[in-house]
Amino acid sequence: MAGFNRGGNMGGATIPPDKTFLDLEIDAFKKVVDLNLFGTVLPTTVFGEAMAARKEGVIVNFCSESALRPLTRVVGYGAAKAAIGNYTRFMAAELAMKFSPSMRVNAIVPGFLLTNQNRTLLTNEDGSYTERARSVIAHTPAGRFAEPEELLGTIHYLISDASSFVTGALCVVDGGFDAFSI
Repeated sequence: MAGFNRGGNMGGATIPPDKTFLDLEIDAFKKVVDLNLFGTVLPTTVFGEAMAARKEGVIVNFCSESALRPLTRVVGYGAAKAAIGNYTRFMAAELAMKFSPSMRVNAIVPGFLLTNQNRTLLTNEDGSYTERARSVIAHTPAGRFAEPEELLGTIHYLISDASSFVTGALCVVDGGFDAFSI
C-alpha cells in the first residue's frame, strides 16, 4: 500500500519583491499551511491506519526545496513544507517502532518544475523566463527545470522493496539545486 498527498500556494501567503514580511496576510498564510501540512497529515493518518492493520506499507510525502532551505517570497508554503519534512521523519519512527518495521514513511523533495501552479511566477506572458526563473536555473547545476516524469524513478524506488531499509528519508530530486553554492 502506498499513499500520496497534495499541496499548493496562494498570493497572500507570499511576499512579493515590493513588499516585506509586514505585508503578509495571516489568513492566507494559515490557509496555505493548512492545505500543505494537513493535506499531508490527514492522508498519512488514513493510510497509516490501514497500514497498521496490515503491519506493512509505504507512504511517500511531498516536500519542497523550501523544506531544506528558505526560498524568498514563499513564506507560508516554505513553513508548511519544512513541517512536512519533520512530520515525515517523526511518522517514520512512530509507525516502525509502534506498529511494524515494515511500515515506512519517506518524502520526495522535488526541485523546480514548470507547472500551471507556478507558471506566472516563472514565465512572462511571451513565454520567456522571469528573473526568478533565470535565478533558479542559474543555481541549478543541471541548468533547467525538472520534468514531472523525472520524479517517477525516485517514487518507484521509495515504494518498492529496493528501499526496504529506507524510512524517514527526504529524497532530493533537484538537478543539484540544494548542493550548489557560490
